[in-house]
Amino acid sequence: MNNQLTVVLLNVFLIFLIVFLFSKIKFVFTPINQILGITMPPVILALILYYLINPLINVLETRFHIKRVISIAFVFIIIAALLVWGVMSLIPFVQNQINSLLKNWPQYWDSLNKSLQDLFKDPKLHVFKNRLADANAKFSSNFERSIDHILPQTFNNIGSALSVVTNVIVILLTAPFILFFMLKDDKKFKSSIVRFVPTRLRRSATDMLTEMSQSLSSYITGQLTVAFWVAVMFFVGYLIIGQRYALVLGIAAGILNLIPYVGSTLALIPSLVIAAFVSPSMVIKVLIVFIVEQTIETRVISPIIVGNKMQMHPVTTILVLLVAAGMFGLIGMIAGIPIFAILKIICTRIFNWFKRNSTWYDEQDIKELDEPKNDKIVKK
Repeated sequence: MNNQLTVVLLNVFLIFLIVFLFSKIKFVFTPINQILGITMPPVILALILYYLINPLINVLETRFHIKRVISIAFVFIIIAALLVWGVMSLIPFVQNQINSLLKNWPQYWDSLNKSLQDLFKDPKLHVFKNRLADANAKFSSNFERSIDHILPQTFNNIGSALSVVTNVIVILLTAPFILFFMLKDDKKFKSSIVRFVPTRLRRSATDMLTEMSQSLSSYITGQLTVAFWVAVMFFVGYLIIGQRYALVLGIAAGILNLIPYVGSTLALIPSLVIAAFVSPSMVIKVLIVFIVEQTIETRVISPIIVGNKMQMHPVTTILVLLVAAGMFGLIGMIAGIPIFAILKIICTRIFNWFKRNSTWYDEQDIKELDEPKNDKIVKK
């Protein structure tokens, strides 16, 4: 047998053996899981804010020669002022719209069901009418069962509710401090991590960390920027056509847009239900707003802001979303793509190292790894 193939198979066997042994002593890692469950939420929130704020801090430091600590303090004051303004003026208005929407939602849903049943009175559509009635009955029963199950737990487990509120408050209070030191010691983090890596691997580890950071930065800033403009476009569009709850529906569209491909479509469903209660013409207007928004987003905003920085094929993206949603639900759909991008970078670098140190590939394949991947310049 080929000696390298034997070594590879033995390494794979040892990896699976280690995983098997760890699965037998997983109780040892329970405290580690608890520690990560406590520390990771504020760290993740601080990391997201870091990628949003750090470019501005760098501009203030390099172009305007403002000390980094002063720049951070200035940005924090602006953010605090915006939060106070939002709490004082924007949040009460949004809360009123949400309360009104929740109060009137059963009426909207019943009106939609009645309209669909009137539509299916045609004998030719009798089969669809029965299926619609069955689906509606199942949905209603499941919804009522969920409410009956959730409400007692909500009122009985007051301690759990207080615990959740306490955790949220701790996260919101801890994240700014972590964010401050992330921004202040920006250039020290990478060197602090790399110094634990063996000397001959430090350059490769530094390049990998840089690539991972750039990939995360591109994804987070791009997705949040696109989500903001999606919310603005839906809000303005709904205001123009006179759609009810324009602000709440626009904010929901922006948040759901963080789910690639399907987010805006999910946000369209409650808007269509509300529009169906008003008039058929309002449904058509909502669909027109959706088509205009999708055209602007896919043709203008996303190519300019996001582009193809993640270097992922659309089919790969869809498969990642399906797997992540099936395994981890909504959180998986939001975090699946950046996590996959990081794993892709790690696996690609391991494979490239294997190429260089293996006799299975010729010199041309190895030479391609060392060539810079610059875009081709076409001269007219």
